Amino acid sequence: MIFRGTFEHALDAKHRLTVPSKFRAALAGGVVLAASPETTAAAPRSIAIWTPDAYESYTAAALTGLSPISPEARDLKRFFFNYSHDTELDSAHRVMIPPSLMEYAGLDREVVVVGSGECLEVFDRPKYAGYSDDVLIRVPDIAAKLGHTA
Repeated sequence: MIFRGTFEHALDAKHRLTVPSKFRAALAGGVVLAASPETTAAAPRSIAIWTPDAYESYTAAALTGLSPISPEARDLKRFFFNYSHDTELDSAHRVMIPPSLMEYAGLDREVVVVGSGECLEVFDRPKYAGYSDDVLIRVPDIAAKLGHTA
């Protein structure tokens, strides 16, 4: 499934997020909550919501070709696996975001859930607003650097 769209949500007192209804079926078989690497120094941190198979493919692709004993590979493996958690949707279609991931992404009660292709990402709402405005301005430059015209 391709995850797309932007949804404003609020976490409850126990840090539970209600998953947007259109994605519940895709996540019914399990969920991986994971720290999402920043794309730039100005980008806010986020939490990614993956299906287990998609997260496995993502991490395998990132680690392919690296020597498993190189410091870089070990650091990446630690990032991917120390900052991820297997969970499931509860009966109310929610996932609880663990305290370590809440802290990593600087999440407060008000969040934005965005489709990012192969996963969903959860951002602190005020931080995402500024980032989103900046990205919209930069899209033509980003596309040009990649050899495309916007």
